[in-house]
Amino acid sequence: MESESESGAAADTPPLETLSFHGDEEIIEVVELDPGPPDPADDLAQEMEDVDFEEEEEEEEGNEEGWVLEPQEGVVGSMEGPDDSEVTFALHSASVFCVSLDPKTNTLAVTGGEDDKAFVWRLSDGELLFECAGHKDSVTCAAFSHDSTLVATGDMSGLLKVWQVDTKEEVWSFEAGDLEWMEWHPRAPVLLAGTADGNTWMWKVPNGDCKPFQGPNCPATCGRVLPDGKRAVVGYEDGTIRIWDLKQGSPIHVLKGTEGHQGPLTCVATNQDGSLILTGSVDCQAKLVSATTGKVVGVFRPETVASQPSLGEGEESESNSVESLGFCTVMPLAAVGYLDGTLAIYDLSTQTLRHQCQHQSGIVQLLWEAGTAVVYTCSLDGIVRLWDARTGRLLTDYRGHTAEILDFALSKDASLVVTTSGDHKAKVFCVQRPDR
Repeated sequence: MESESESGAAADTPPLETLSFHGDEEIIEVVELDPGPPDPADDLAQEMEDVDFEEEEEEEEGNEEGWVLEPQEGVVGSMEGPDDSEVTFALHSASVFCVSLDPKTNTLAVTGGEDDKAFVWRLSDGELLFECAGHKDSVTCAAFSHDSTLVATGDMSGLLKVWQVDTKEEVWSFEAGDLEWMEWHPRAPVLLAGTADGNTWMWKVPNGDCKPFQGPNCPATCGRVLPDGKRAVVGYEDGTIRIWDLKQGSPIHVLKGTEGHQGPLTCVATNQDGSLILTGSVDCQAKLVSATTGKVVGVFRPETVASQPSLGEGEESESNSVESLGFCTVMPLAAVGYLDGTLAIYDLSTQTLRHQCQHQSGIVQLLWEAGTAVVYTCSLDGIVRLWDARTGRLLTDYRGHTAEILDFALSKDASLVVTTSGDHKAKVFCVQRPDR
């Protein structure tokens, strides 16, 4: 999802194997992790030799286009009840499951839905650029590549397609198993996906060079490429966690049993430099893991469910689960969102609960605003909320959907929030905050 948030890089960046990634040193110091020796100068590019892993200079410009609010095809000008949105995209005919913004300019969105359709459209006025046609099942994953030149869409049946944005033409497709998650590599035209048969797949696009990573005989339910671009963390339905070496195709660390979760994993996140991993599960636990050692260095659980008995293997909580999580980039804080509506802010310094913010209904996803201690949440009541993680105070909320929000994305400058919903709509909200 990511989410989400990379800083601009110098134009003449050295090859990936010589890069040194520095993140939130305060967090690393807090948990006193040994970073270990530097990675050897081997690189995924040696396996996929045509891939350019050099980081590109990212544009820091926001969307400078003016808002165009006149109704046009696929754009709804108003709705019954309060609607704080600036633009509504209404070409989907069923629930809209996913959204992603183009990382270069943050002027385009791609959305996918239960109507088996995906669309690329403009945020400023909701104008359709093109439809990603050909899916025959619900489109549950959609994302732009790191340089915004490609957009990938994936449906539940496992059909993945990649389109070139400027020509609006399909350039690659692949049929895998039932799709669980999909993510682009942070610096290269390499696509990863997890499927219900336990495989994690990696393709070079558009030539299609493929490498599978065989997990346990159960769905690979969530995954994330680490910031170094050499490793990926994948969570599985059996509660296990694997940190994969993308070049070698082998697991570096496997967490199972008491080290893993006691139920299917639902989400995973990494901090800025990839030294720490946070995993969430239906067992209501969030585990803090050292990416270097593969050891669990912290376990978080909200006070509201602290007395709930531990689940047996394969059992799921009927009342609660971890739905989303992430790291703050400026303070040693982590946020965990739960199905019961609890937003928990944990202090990594003391590994204690700092704030507990209650929602009226279940949290679907959370995102940290880059460079601040503000957390955005979207929930089943159709509302986007902004929270100050330092105080636990609700800053503001945005309304307009008539059904649950199913996904959302935040622009790099945090001026726009784009949401998708069970009301068949995607909405663009302009974030106005007097505190910045």
